[in-house]
Amino acid sequence: MLDGVSMDQLRTFIAAADEGSFSAAGRKLRRAQSVVSQTLANLEAQIDVQLFDRAARYPVLTEQGTALLAEARLVVSGMDGFKAKARTIAEGLEPELSVVVDVMYPMESLTIAVGLFRAAFPHTPLRLYVEALGAVVQPVLQGACRIGIIGSMPVVPDAVDAEKLLDVAMVTVTGPAHPLARRKGLIRQRELEQHVQLVLTDRSSLSDGKSYGVFSPLTWRLADLGAKHAFLRAGFGWGHMPLAMVHNDLDSGALVAIQVENFQPSTPPIAMLAVYRKDLPPGPAGRWFLDQLKQTESAARP
Repeated sequence: MLDGVSMDQLRTFIAAADEGSFSAAGRKLRRAQSVVSQTLANLEAQIDVQLFDRAARYPVLTEQGTALLAEARLVVSGMDGFKAKARTIAEGLEPELSVVVDVMYPMESLTIAVGLFRAAFPHTPLRLYVEALGAVVQPVLQGACRIGIIGSMPVVPDAVDAEKLLDVAMVTVTGPAHPLARRKGLIRQRELEQHVQLVLTDRSSLSDGKSYGVFSPLTWRLADLGAKHAFLRAGFGWGHMPLAMVHNDLDSGALVAIQVENFQPSTPPIAMLAVYRKDLPPGPAGRWFLDQLKQTESAARP
């Protein structure tokens, strides 16, 4: 009987566990609640294990069901990976490559990789978008972009696979006329809170209710890193920036690095990750492009 267990049964099992009820699982799977209930009953009969306790209003995973849920996820994930790999092989070279890149990614490194891609794949158009935070992940989840390169949003959704590309050095800065620029040594958070912090905002809703590296209740939220850079130089506030983007300003005195108590001994780097949907991994051109990005890591260092 165990050989008769189907992928549909396992997907229904996972949906019911994740959604918390058979009716919600039915809505997710676009089938009637009765079909979900019958599918799970058949699965329990086949494996001779009760997966859900149905005594309460909503079904609750049994101890055995909890143990088997992890195995079910592995089986389904493995099958999804198999189908995705087969699809990639069958498709051959992508007709075009669409990539969305975190605004914090070093442009010098990206430019080198794009130039190499153009030479290696002259007949494969490249569509490139630059976004921040959740707006990098959203088009990948929606299938609008095959690859995303994230960094400013450190949380990776479960629906995507991720692989490390490089670390981007960061620095906390302000303009030379700003009051914080005259402070020597560590600046405590209570002092930071008295000044406007310039931060990037998200065009998507994926980071709603979350903040990354925000220490002041006084914030100006900007959707453009170039505007943030200009506002920092003008002394409108303080904020974190990629070192490669501002090292010339630091050398010339147009910006001043400050040491904040929250980041010691220095502002931590941002890890840049390539992400893609588990059911839609990069094809040959996309894989080649990611390999080039990994090889141009040195360009991220000022």
